[in-house]
Amino acid sequence: MILIAVEDLLFSSKIRAVARQLGVQLAFARTPEEILQKVRADAPSLVVFDLNCAKTQPLETIAAIKSDPALAASRVIGFASHVHVDVIHAARQAGADDVLPRSAFASRLPEILGGA
Repeated sequence: MILIAVEDLLFSSKIRAVARQLGVQLAFARTPEEILQKVRADAPSLVVFDLNCAKTQPLETIAAIKSDPALAASRVIGFASHVHVDVIHAARQAGADDVLPRSAFASRLPEILGGA
């Protein structure tokens, strides 16, 4: 199972469509509390964050996942606009396993979801 922390409805639809084609199970969460609860309960193989979504508090939530030994096994990927270099750097510092520009994430979506 892959956990998606994305608020953009169009992007969520794109992720759902690719996952459906690949037969990958998804869950969505939109608050830090919900994300941490689902990571604890479901131990997803991958957690995907839209780093530009303030509602999920992505940097703090990534740090919480990666600092907790019971949760740290979940792989974390973040994506952001390529112009937000500071956010991309901060996500890496918070412990994200991979951080991509939004365009690269979108173009590699089948590979990312299929490899989780």
